[in-house]
Amino acid sequence: MLGLFNLIICLSILCIYQLPNISVSANDDIYSALPEDLVEQPPTVLVALMVRNKAHVLPLFLTYFERLNYPKNRMALWIRSDHNNDASAEILQLWLNQTTNLYHSVDLEIDDSISDYNNASSPFEWTLDRFEHVIKLKESALAYGHKIWADYIFFLDVDVLLTLPDTLKHLTNLRLPIVAPLLLSESLYSNFWCGMTADYYYERTDEYKEIYNIKKVGTYRVPMIHSAVLVDLNYMGSYYLTFEKERLREIQQNNIEWAKENNNHCRLYDGPLDDIIIFAISANCSQIPLYLDNQYLYGYILQPLEANDNLTQDLLQLTNIQTNIVNDLGKVVDVLDYLEKFKPKSEKHKLTLDHIYMINLNRRPERRLKMEKLFAILNLDVEHFPAVDGKELNLDIINEMGIKFLPGYEDPYHHRQMTMGEIGCFLSHYRIWEKIVENKLKEVLILEDDIRFEPYFQERAVRVLNEARSVVEYDLIYFGRKRLKDENEPWVQDTDYLVHAGYSYWTLGYVLSYEGALKLLNAKPLQKLIPVDEYLPLMFNRHPNKTWSAAFPERNVIALSAAPLILFPTHYTGDMGYISDTEDSELTSQPSAQLTNTNTAQLKSDRELELNFSSDMHNTNAAWRDGEEVKSSIDIAKTHEEL
Repeated sequence: MLGLFNLIICLSILCIYQLPNISVSANDDIYSALPEDLVEQPPTVLVALMVRNKAHVLPLFLTYFERLNYPKNRMALWIRSDHNNDASAEILQLWLNQTTNLYHSVDLEIDDSISDYNNASSPFEWTLDRFEHVIKLKESALAYGHKIWADYIFFLDVDVLLTLPDTLKHLTNLRLPIVAPLLLSESLYSNFWCGMTADYYYERTDEYKEIYNIKKVGTYRVPMIHSAVLVDLNYMGSYYLTFEKERLREIQQNNIEWAKENNNHCRLYDGPLDDIIIFAISANCSQIPLYLDNQYLYGYILQPLEANDNLTQDLLQLTNIQTNIVNDLGKVVDVLDYLEKFKPKSEKHKLTLDHIYMINLNRRPERRLKMEKLFAILNLDVEHFPAVDGKELNLDIINEMGIKFLPGYEDPYHHRQMTMGEIGCFLSHYRIWEKIVENKLKEVLILEDDIRFEPYFQERAVRVLNEARSVVEYDLIYFGRKRLKDENEPWVQDTDYLVHAGYSYWTLGYVLSYEGALKLLNAKPLQKLIPVDEYLPLMFNRHPNKTWSAAFPERNVIALSAAPLILFPTHYTGDMGYISDTEDSELTSQPSAQLTNTNTAQLKSDRELELNFSSDMHNTNAAWRDGEEVKSSIDIAKTHEEL
């Protein structure tokens, strides 16, 4: 009777609280019938971090890591830190004190009882002992991921800055066995290979550059990924993955005939003791594809140092990466407040010059803000110089200033007269030349506000300046320009980084001496005005228009150029975000000769013509001139892509 009574009660309750009548056809997605707030939880991710002597990058790494837009209660941390002789352990502990409760779990081991590996010549050398230790740790992390039933394990180096908050969301949504996000560097180094030699090392391919430079976009199968690798632990093949050489050989021996038939690299492993190579071979030889995704700008990576490098090299890399982040994303995030004290700090400087000016229109505050962020990263002491705005000029004002135009001038490409923007640009530079003379400044760098600094800008700039000072009394040195003619530009004698400048456009950045400023002012250019980037090559007598040149009898400016250049524009004609305040402004309407129309127009802001230096100009220090970085770590055999 009691059972019958309970049944009646239950039926009565169901009558009162009737469930909605939901009908789901066989062809419908069953999830569409569920309440929107009861969605499937994201997969669980174990993040494996190994930290050694990274105090200089850890604050920024952890700041970006904290910004990942992924539920932290679905993330577990596995962290190992050892052999430190810096503040890495202190930073980690401080960060975990603030964040441990946010994550599902934290497995942490720190051991700084020993700071160096046996037989290591420097903290950056990869000895056999170090490889064996790292392999042991990674194998342990992989086993731990299986043990805690994590859906994924994400092997992440602290040399990686994940600037895209949705990185983990995008990668897990791909639902691939193993995948890595494309990471950019200061050069062409990245976290993947497109080719592997028969002896398991990096092989150069055309596809690499296409993927790295986003010439093609998608998810690509590649033979090697490293530094930021997401592994699906629910995939049964993950049990065949290993970082250990002997375990790999054991797996291969059990399937040696199949391996030989499917992949040349799957012969019984006879390669180096190297964690990333062994892992890649274990995947490739177990039919587990490795993928690289470049559909988003995920982040950036520092290159590994060589044994003979020092910490300064890594700090320079970090500077270069941060300037790239500003150029690409607008800003570098502010480091977490409690880690601010660990950020590397340097004194501001002026590149051994007397002064640095940056010309900027008051109505372009976003450009000034971006440039000031770059100056802060580069530790440059720069004075903002308010530009003369062409929008505020008219012919009455120009006449009141006593300005006259060069008779017969027309733009050589558009066959038009000067624009108000070009006049404002000239006056901005002119007023700085006046300041140089007025204040008797010996050497001044003049920058515009739409420039991109090349990697190692400070070091290259100082090297160029020191070379110039040691061999010649110069008036002007271009740091950035657009070469317009395929003409001979001979190397300055006894220098490695300087050429005699030919006909050039752009005033992105140039160094002007006191004597050079005097020469430019004494020619009285406001009495026969032409655009500033026509005036400068005219004054060093490399302008092709002899009629214009004849209007300036004293064309004796000594003009040089850095080679290779160390400044470039942020945008070119047609690029998204391109704005020209000189070309896209009101035309003057002063009397002029009949304008011609014989040439195809080319904007001054188009990309530079691809011109080659004459092969007989110079034969020393070719590596830097060819565009390679000034450091040797680019040549690391297993992870480099030459420029």
